[in-house]
Amino acid sequence: MSRLPAGLLPPRSPETHKGDVGHVLVVAGSPGLSGAAALCSMGALRAGAGLVTLGIPAGLQDVMAAKLAEVMTRPLPETKVRTLSLQALPELVSLIETMNAVAIGPGLSQESQTKQLVRQLLPRVTKPCVVDADGLNALADEPQALKRLTTPLILTPHPGEMARLIRQSAADVQRDRERTAKSFAEQYRAVVVLKGHRTVVANVDGELYVNDTGNPGMASGGMGDVLTGVIAGLLGQKLSLFDAARLGVYLHGLAGDLAAAECGQVGLIASDLLARIPLAIRQYQQGR
Repeated sequence: MSRLPAGLLPPRSPETHKGDVGHVLVVAGSPGLSGAAALCSMGALRAGAGLVTLGIPAGLQDVMAAKLAEVMTRPLPETKVRTLSLQALPELVSLIETMNAVAIGPGLSQESQTKQLVRQLLPRVTKPCVVDADGLNALADEPQALKRLTTPLILTPHPGEMARLIRQSAADVQRDRERTAKSFAEQYRAVVVLKGHRTVVANVDGELYVNDTGNPGMASGGMGDVLTGVIAGLLGQKLSLFDAARLGVYLHGLAGDLAAAECGQVGLIASDLLARIPLAIRQYQQGR
């Protein structure tokens, strides 16, 4: 069982500019689930990404551009129900080539064409990538698709999503969280972040990290979207997949602990964490 080492995210030099610390693409959002896209995008920025572009269905362009002052938006082809369409595939493949890291999944919906888009896009992803939420739901229909990928991924399932991926029950997953995460990571050559109390991060070589930050106040909607963004922001700063995953989980939980210490656990919301991620990073860098 590994401990979180110091120095994974060193202080920046005075000459640092935004191009040095990563451009992250977030592929997320659909009608009714635009908040997930916003939280993920802001999570990447709060984790230190220099630039974030949000790829969204064209029908959400105006509202997301107004909502996210610091995030660039890219309107993409959409289905009749305004989710991302298969027609977005060539543009996304081209866009990813210009990025340093990618996050796919928050709030994408489970519309069939959008899930097809995810399954066709992932084998073409050539940059470090984290997949969450509806990205995982798309893979649950065809988990063997993971074996056709050319670039390793980070997968961030909660117990229910993990259960769908391995065709077992959430209770089965929870009975032996470490074994489940380790086995899946080794089988599919992906870093696995099995979320929950004492989140487990499993590397492809079998190394495990079990997180000890976080609190029950974080059991509210949107927390996982923030985590996905934080991990993607760290990937954009050139951390390895395993280091980005375990540091992201640690910082996300620490931000939750800082928020709870100030506000209490009951009523804690995801945006409370966003405001405290920089404080969590500072504490980590100072070794506290």
